[in-house]
Amino acid sequence: MNFQEIKNRLKSRSIGIAGCGGLGSNAAVALARIGIGKLVIADFDKIEESNLNRQYFFYDQIGKYKAEALKENISKINPSVKVEAHTITLSPKEIVELYKDADIIIEAFDKAEMKEMIAETVLDSFPDKPLVCGVGLAGWGGNELIKVERHENLYIVGDLTNETGENDPPLAPRVGIVSNMMANVVLEILLGKDK
Repeated sequence: MNFQEIKNRLKSRSIGIAGCGGLGSNAAVALARIGIGKLVIADFDKIEESNLNRQYFFYDQIGKYKAEALKENISKINPSVKVEAHTITLSPKEIVELYKDADIIIEAFDKAEMKEMIAETVLDSFPDKPLVCGVGLAGWGGNELIKVERHENLYIVGDLTNETGENDPPLAPRVGIVSNMMANVVLEILLGKDK
C-alpha cells in the first residue's frame, strides 16, 4: 500500500485523544503527519516550561491551553486534519459525549486514577471500541522492555512497570517511543498489520 492509498483510507477516520501532554501531543502529531481525518483532543491544562522536555509544544506557547496549542501546531503540520479541541477536565460523562463517534480512543493521562477511570468508562460504554493506553514510560533506556499487550479491545503500550515520579521523570526519548508506538497501534487497527 503506497502513501496515497494509506492517506485515502485514513482520511475518513476519527481518533479521540484524552490528554494532550507527552503521550497525547506526540501521538496526535504522528497521526496528523500520516493524514488521519479527524482528531478529538481534550486536556484541561496549560503549557509550562517543564513540559517542553517531552511534549509537542514550543517556548512561545507557554501559558496557553494544551488542547488549543496542539490544534494550532497540527494545523501547521497538516491543515487537512480536522481537529476538535476541548479545554476540559474529562469525566465519564464527557468521555462518552466527546468520543462516541471516534473509531479509536487513545488514553494519554498522567495519573493512574484517571487512566483507570477512562478504561472503565470506555470498556463499559463502548465495549467494541479499541482503547490504546500508555503505561510505564519513565526514565531512559530499556528500549527492549517497551511492548504492546492486547486484551481484547484494550491495548497497553509501555514497559508496564516504570511509572513516572519525582525521581523517575518522563523524558522525551521514552515518551516519544511509547507515543509513536501508540500511534502505530492505531494504524495496525485501521490498516491491518504491515508485512
